[in-house]
Amino acid sequence: MPAMASGLQVRGAWGLLAFCCFCSAVSFVLRSENERPIIGILAQETFEHFQKFGSSYIAASYVKFIESAGARVVPVRLNRSNEEYDEIFRSINGILFPGGGVDLETSEFSRVAKIFYTKALEANDREDYFPIWGTCLGHQLLTYLTSGENLLIRTNTDGFTMPLNFTQASNHSKMFQDFPEEIYELLASEPVSSHFHFWSLSMQNYTKNEKLRNFYKILTTNFHNVEFISTMEAYKYPIYGVQWHPEKNPFEWKNSTGIPHSSASIKVTFFLANFLVNEARKSNHHFSSKKAETDALIYNFNPVYTGIFSSFDQTYFFD
Repeated sequence: MPAMASGLQVRGAWGLLAFCCFCSAVSFVLRSENERPIIGILAQETFEHFQKFGSSYIAASYVKFIESAGARVVPVRLNRSNEEYDEIFRSINGILFPGGGVDLETSEFSRVAKIFYTKALEANDREDYFPIWGTCLGHQLLTYLTSGENLLIRTNTDGFTMPLNFTQASNHSKMFQDFPEEIYELLASEPVSSHFHFWSLSMQNYTKNEKLRNFYKILTTNFHNVEFISTMEAYKYPIYGVQWHPEKNPFEWKNSTGIPHSSASIKVTFFLANFLVNEARKSNHHFSSKKAETDALIYNFNPVYTGIFSSFDQTYFFD
């Protein structure tokens, strides 16, 4: 008569089975992650010296910011049909609203941003993951789209580097939760955040506005004439805003004290880029065909060297 299996053997068999199931689950998760994320960057109207090159532009530093963390870029151009914007939204895995100088309320930049903002809210409510990232003007635009009001005040915070003042809420944030302690401390103690904004959302105006209070968690603030919001994320949605410019640290070389190029500042940039791209990996949007994808990528456009007459070293232009 065969010997009965010992308890140790039974536990070992069950352990092996559990391990195999775990490996299968991990394998499924890894396979289901989007390993080819594509992020849209919204163009905006050109100004002054830029107008001879095209009607809209994207600073190349934003493209490099995204590419540095393993994603590709599609330019979201202005004055397109709603059908084209529908198709782009279904095809990309997130969108970045960049900094700039156009009007928050009347610009085409703002109009198109509202289209994608609305689509993103609707998609995320359907558990169709779609992140939005706003930098500087893009950050300000998010506050306008959420509140329906322009609540900015003039702070003249143009050309400054600062450490960030972290709030208690940052300890439980999506943006910073996986940051190494070293990077967290760098942001809190060293002037590695680059500020180029004349306008800001004050903590006072945020606190007084119910829509903003209920929608955004404030992660960091800064003080320049008044306390203003420098980093925020939505409570419910993958929507993130930074009033400062992480993309400038490694990719813009204007002779300005407002752009840090220390090794510490570069580390900060790449951890934020990695966070954004990992958010985009959670989106399963994709182009309808390989041709549609290749035709849409920013590789179809050549950047222009604009560092001689602007604050951007390289810029993409569009008609």
